[in-house]
Amino acid sequence: MQSITLKNVRPRVFEDEDLSLSQVWDTDLVFTRGQTYVVEAPSGTGKSSLCAYIYGNRRDYTGHIRFDDRDISTITPGEWQKLRRTELAYLPQELDLFPELTAMQNLCLKNDLTGHLPHSRLREWMEALGLADRMDFPVGKMSIGQQQRVAIIRSICQPFSFLLIDEPVSHLDARNNALAAEIIMTEARRQNAAVIATSVGNRIGIPTDTELHL
Repeated sequence: MQSITLKNVRPRVFEDEDLSLSQVWDTDLVFTRGQTYVVEAPSGTGKSSLCAYIYGNRRDYTGHIRFDDRDISTITPGEWQKLRRTELAYLPQELDLFPELTAMQNLCLKNDLTGHLPHSRLREWMEALGLADRMDFPVGKMSIGQQQRVAIIRSICQPFSFLLIDEPVSHLDARNNALAAEIIMTEARRQNAAVIATSVGNRIGIPTDTELHL
């Protein structure tokens, strides 16, 4: 997949709102593979909705979204499963980790679906993010900042052309923000992938090709 196009997309909940200042809604917008994007906006303006629309989790919008030249409304459930294994990676705000599993079990559960990375790489990333002593610790007993670091690693434990990360560093300090950004960008560049990150203020420290405002 080389591009994601939004054409006149508008959340239905904003049906009667004035969105004329938005650089995302009610516009023609193209996300291109290999580029980095930050979508900056206050809470409640649709950042999480944008990610969910692209990932196919929600369809409560008007307009059209296309992957290359294909409207995503025509994608079958089986095709969505393949896309989410090979083209689209996603870190939601809610993290969606399995609390009863350890950090490494959460990572391996996803990574082993595709055999994308050696387990040694996962351990390296855990160590780099200060989680060396939490690999075999249940995620549900970790702090929210530790969980967020685990979820960041899990989001890139697969092949992807586009990585969607929704407020990925909201609970991280500056040091861990920078470390997470370096890991994400190294993997994204290795796969020549695009990164689409949302932010409500604590922005991930990736180099940004395009900044957009909702």
